[in-house]
Order: sequence, then C-alpha cells, then structure tokens
Amino acid sequence: MPGRLLRGLWQRWRRYKYRFVPWIALNLNRNPRTLRYVPEESKDKVISDEDVLGTLLKVFQALFINDFNKQSDILTMLPETVKSKYHDLLSVQHPRVKPLEYRHEQQNTFKPEEILYKTLGFSVAQATSSLISAGKGVFVTRGLVPKGAVVSMYPGTVYQKYEPIFFQSVGNPFIFRCLDGVLIDGNDKGISKVVYRSCNGRDRLGPFKMSDSTWLTSEICNPLAVGQYVNNCSNAHFDVSFL
Repeated sequence: MPGRLLRGLWQRWRRYKYRFVPWIALNLNRNPRTLRYVPEESKDKVISDEDVLGTLLKVFQALFINDFNKQSDILTMLPETVKSKYHDLLSVQHPRVKPLEYRHEQQNTFKPEEILYKTLGFSVAQATSSLISAGKGVFVTRGLVPKGAVVSMYPGTVYQKYEPIFFQSVGNPFIFRCLDGVLIDGNDKGISKVVYRSCNGRDRLGPFKMSDSTWLTSEICNPLAVGQYVNNCSNAHFDVSFL
C-alpha cells in the first residue's frame, strides 16, 4: 500500500513539476521540455497581431453595443474626444437612432456567448468533460471555428520574470509560462483569485475598470475569457498575444 501511494505521488509530481515555478527556475538550462527555440519571431506566429487585435475589437464593439444601457452612464463621464468615438460606433451600427434614443429603445440584450456567435460565427464555453476524470475544458457550443481563428483569451494576473510568484504557484496548474519568461496566473480560485481582485481594485479609476474580473465568476462578460481551461496535450503550441 505505501509503495502504491508513493508511486502515485511520484507520477503526479512528474506531471505537475513543469508548472511549479521554483522547479522550472532550477532546471531551466538542463530540461529541454521547458525550452522552445524559435529562430525568428515571425515563424512562431499562427496569425498576425493585427488580425488578433482586429478580431478582439470586433467582438468588444459588439459587446459594447449590446450592453449600451449599462455603459451610457459611464460614457457621460468620458472626455468629449473619447465619447465621440463611442457615439460614432453606435451610429454605424444604428444610423437612424441617436445615442440617447437608443438607450430607451433598446429592449432585449443578448448573452455574451450569443454575441460571440453573431460576430465570429461560433461560440465557446467552459464545461465539465464527459470523459471520466478529465475535469473541465473548453468546448465549441455553436458554429464552426475556422483555421487560424482567435478562439479564446487567457485571463489572469501577469507576472514579469523578476516578480515573486512562489506561493501562487504551489499546487497551481494554471500558471502559463510564455517564451519570454512572463507568467500568467489564470487560476480563478484561492490566493490567485485574491491577488487578481486586489490588482483589479487597485488599478480602478473611479467608475472606470481597467480590467475585467467577471471571469472569476459564473457570469462572464467576456465570452473569450476561458483560455485557462483549454486542454492541449499535444506537441502543438499556443499563439499568445499581449494586449
């Protein structure tokens, strides 16, 4: 019995150690699994940064228009130059309706995942896998995803190489290490959740939120913020772009 327990613990450690930041730091030079050599930056990209930003802008604009009733009060506090851009966006989508009138005429709002489907032709969602002991994953719930499409974002606290993350990394399978050494903690529970909420509150400017914290809840405003639950056991890599 003790032997079986030890073997089980050893197998779990062998899978987990590649996510344990202190172990990675001590074994970085002699462990090829933690390294990926890319001769040229352009060869490492599946799609260009411009395409990524264009897709995200399209989705976020659609989400803004859909949720205009809640955004209109905040719009009144913005400088005129910034406010006019939002009004221009609304006028393009609804050329016959003025912004103030649109606030009263808008009756039905769609769920974020429905907006994603209407905008990109597919929707994704976090759900429990039907496979035994497979845990949670991300599934395409509607439509078809074309090759090279932006399918999700990896939300979380971003740590530079010199910033401490030891306690957050203990038992945490959601630490995403980028090629340049930057770490993203996408855990929505425990100390990671507390740290993100703290940073979210710290960076807030009055009524203006600098980051989205709804991915920590069951009511996600950004339907793409599910990337931390994407399962990938193959040798393929993720294309990550920072905003």
